[in-house]
Amino acid sequence: MSSDLGSAARRKGSFRQTARAVAWSFFGVRKSADQEKDLSEINPVHVIVAGVIGALLFIAALIGLVSWVIGSGVAS
Repeated sequence: MSSDLGSAARRKGSFRQTARAVAWSFFGVRKSADQEKDLSEINPVHVIVAGVIGALLFIAALIGLVSWVIGSGVAS
């Protein structure tokens, strides 16, 4: 099992490719062929890092949107 994880962590997929795959997963829309390609190429460590970054950006965008709505007076 640990050798499978080690070989997966040595995959040569770029961080940009991983970030694109994670971004598509946030939307929940992905072609089957592209998903299979990504599963065989991207590095699982990159997936975790990109997922955390994506989640933090999403939270920051929500906080910014809420602050803007409250500040504009639309909510009151």
